[in-house]
Amino acid sequence: MDGAEPPREARGLTDLIAQLGGELADLVRKETELVRTELAEKLNAAGKAVADIAAGGLLLIAALLVLLQALVLALSKFMDPIWAALIVGLGVAAVGYLLVRAGMKAISLDGLKPGRSARQLKKDAQLMKGNSR
Repeated sequence: MDGAEPPREARGLTDLIAQLGGELADLVRKETELVRTELAEKLNAAGKAVADIAAGGLLLIAALLVLLQALVLALSKFMDPIWAALIVGLGVAAVGYLLVRAGMKAISLDGLKPGRSARQLKKDAQLMKGNSR
């Protein structure tokens, strides 16, 4: 009986172990895909925040130019166009500051963490520990 088939219970157990291995590989692939997707979403949001920062920076440069023009006008003439230039310059500076501040909030490192994926991986690890006992 050297070439005899293993008992049905033993073959069923090996099949179950092989099936478990395949399902674990599928789980790891799906979890990896989930992490990639979540990171792509976070990086997309960070890209938009960088665009806000850049727009805010450009407006601040424009505000500096307007304020410098107002200073030149103030020194050369003491007339009403000076006040108009100051109002415009301060308005552009305020908008630019708000855009930069909003972008900096949106790009924080805490916002880039793949939180849902990390929680799911912890659950999977706990499930595996529970099944291995």
